[in-house]
Amino acid sequence: MRGRRGEGGARPFHRPTRPASAEKRSMAPASKAERKAVLDAGAWMFNVVTSVGIIMVNKALMATHGFSFATTLTGLHFATTTLMTLVMKWLGHIQPSYLPLPELVKFVFFANLSIVGMNVSLMWNSVGFYQIAKLCIIPVLCILEILFDKVRYSRNTKLSIVLVLVGVAVCTVTDVSVNSKGLLAAVIAVWSTALQQHYVHHLQKKYSLGSFNLLGHTAPAQAASLLILGPFVDFWLTNRRVDTFNYTTIVTFFIVLSCTIAVGTNLSQFICIGRFTAVSFQVLGHMKTILVLTLGFLFFGKEGLNFHVVLGMILAVIGMIWYGNASSKPGGKERQVYSVPSEKTQKSSQSELDQKV
Repeated sequence: MRGRRGEGGARPFHRPTRPASAEKRSMAPASKAERKAVLDAGAWMFNVVTSVGIIMVNKALMATHGFSFATTLTGLHFATTTLMTLVMKWLGHIQPSYLPLPELVKFVFFANLSIVGMNVSLMWNSVGFYQIAKLCIIPVLCILEILFDKVRYSRNTKLSIVLVLVGVAVCTVTDVSVNSKGLLAAVIAVWSTALQQHYVHHLQKKYSLGSFNLLGHTAPAQAASLLILGPFVDFWLTNRRVDTFNYTTIVTFFIVLSCTIAVGTNLSQFICIGRFTAVSFQVLGHMKTILVLTLGFLFFGKEGLNFHVVLGMILAVIGMIWYGNASSKPGGKERQVYSVPSEKTQKSSQSELDQKV
């Protein structure tokens, strides 16, 4: 009888509960978005730390100890990165993947042309014009994304990019002098750099390649080509031979340190471009320029620090914050999708039209 209690009388009130599956479904998007935000921030900080670190080490290596063989040093960077990818493959962290040889050749061509072009542009141009050329990479990348990826930028996104460019120009561009061969070198450097960074995103999406996989394909080819051509390019640029340089213990230490940090720099670049876009990588990448200037004033003296440099830094940081906010909003930066009506849809619409007629 006790078990049948309540059948004839009022049923006890039960508070409706939300199914556990529904709660999980509502929590899943939030947790996924939070996880993505954390991973994005981690990838970006990884790139900032390694990039600023390698710039400071290379500055000490080249300016203080006279090792001015930038192309050969980059070849050593990719050789060290190749060793890292081989170890990761051996440990099973990099799965077999496929990248067609023509795609690899095009990528290595753009990447190596970017490295040599930037070095030649720095040699043939003033520092001010060299900095202006580097700033031109962002507009070129925007053109590439508009043409090939059908990306549309909102007004606020465009204005934030302009503010970043103005801020960085104010704090980095000083003397500007242009000559014909320097202009040609700058144009080649800008377009090859933009094409290489756009190609990273393209290859990762088209062939479903992770950052480690893409590095596993490209790093050996870049290492081999730069170590072969690098000494000749550096001799042409500096009139000095890399094999006759006096390799002291401290110079060797800085070279090894530079190569070690370069592994993280190369990997983080591919991670960031894969997670974001090449334009976002360049725009937010100027935060590294501001950090390098700040650390340079702290560790190498405050010569050159004045009001317009500080003003430029502030404008650039405001522009980067604005860009991050504007581009993340709906319509701030989106890929346009053009749907082509199918044959079935066309026939149904035509039949409806015939019925109306």
